Amino acid sequence: MSVTPARAIVAFTLGTIFFAYAFIQRVSPSVMTSELMRDFSVGGAALGSLSAFYFYTYASIQLPVGMLTDHFGPRKLMGGAAALCALASVAFGLSDSILTASVGRALIGGTVAFGFVGTMAIAVYWFKPSQYAMLAGLLQAVGMSGAIFGQAPLRHLVEGMGWRGTMYLLAVIALVLAVLVFTLVPQRSREQKKTGAKPHILGGLKAVAKNFQTWICAIIGFGMAATMLGFGGLWGVPWLSTVKGYSTIQAAGITSMVFVGWACLSPFLGWLSDRLQRRNLILQAGAVISLLSLISIIHFTPESTATLMALIFLCGAGGSAMTVCFSSVKELNSLNYSSTSLGLMNMCIVGSGAVMQPLIGWLLDLNWDNTLIDGARIYSGNAYVTALSSLIVVNLAALIASFMLRETHCRQIG
Repeated sequence: MSVTPARAIVAFTLGTIFFAYAFIQRVSPSVMTSELMRDFSVGGAALGSLSAFYFYTYASIQLPVGMLTDHFGPRKLMGGAAALCALASVAFGLSDSILTASVGRALIGGTVAFGFVGTMAIAVYWFKPSQYAMLAGLLQAVGMSGAIFGQAPLRHLVEGMGWRGTMYLLAVIALVLAVLVFTLVPQRSREQKKTGAKPHILGGLKAVAKNFQTWICAIIGFGMAATMLGFGGLWGVPWLSTVKGYSTIQAAGITSMVFVGWACLSPFLGWLSDRLQRRNLILQAGAVISLLSLISIIHFTPESTATLMALIFLCGAGGSAMTVCFSSVKELNSLNYSSTSLGLMNMCIVGSGAVMQPLIGWLLDLNWDNTLIDGARIYSGNAYVTALSSLIVVNLAALIASFMLRETHCRQIG
């Protein structure tokens, strides 16, 4: 069937909304920390693990999601995933233990994992190839807007409706998205079945995994995304509210600057990298900016709120250079395996949230002084400095790795 430009735009818009919704779900525990620790009677390590269950499923199924999207198309998978996400959100809201909440959180991560791949499939099927990079940058920016909404605005909902009521509202939104996707996203014009696709995919995965440069890209992406996912995604809000004296809503607004910086700079840095025909320079500059900002935030926290917000913005802006890794890993591997290399890269990036969120929580518990308020653990400033410094370590590792990465000069050399 022929798809008009208007319908293609509508389909892509729905995909970007689904991707933004995924980010709302991703960061939502950061504005529910006290309530979740109180209701489930857990500490930081358990809360970090609960939040990270989203990333466990999201990251682990990236490659299968790509294969399924190639076979079934984005409409069926995105629509079905959104509907299942509604059920998963209800399950999370009904949870009466950390175990059932973890299952609900894992199901949420597994269902929203279809958003990014499905939306980029829409871009492939119904937009010009010359528009692909621009649409990818736009998708990232809209995704960050979801993360921003998942901070202070979502906290307002939590305070007004409770965390369970907020999850039920998110379930309704997912259900509406499912209906819209099934109604408005077109079917593919033709099936793209490839003979022997399975051996090709497995062979591609082996080739990509054997390439040392793939793992250099993965280390860079992991380290630079860790601040956005570990600090912005969970622990920034409780640190600012319990140690620095901000209200939870104020802390959420300040923390959201990491997502604002990411959203503002990621499309520009991708364009600049193409313009300069340099990948490594952008990655190195971004890693330095992110690292210096992070050190200032954690170890030399400014008294001025405006200065603190500016530093967190810079941290996100520097970290957003990580998106250049997607271009590097594609160019450093065979073009025949581009989807495999991108899927593996995305798995490692999202995996940083799965590792860093519980790691920070474990470090907080390790340094806890037994303070409790309303049944929730309260951590000292020194405990947070120790725990959040783990982000500095992985960011430094990313900077070091960026000097080990082969420069492609924007050419396909794999």
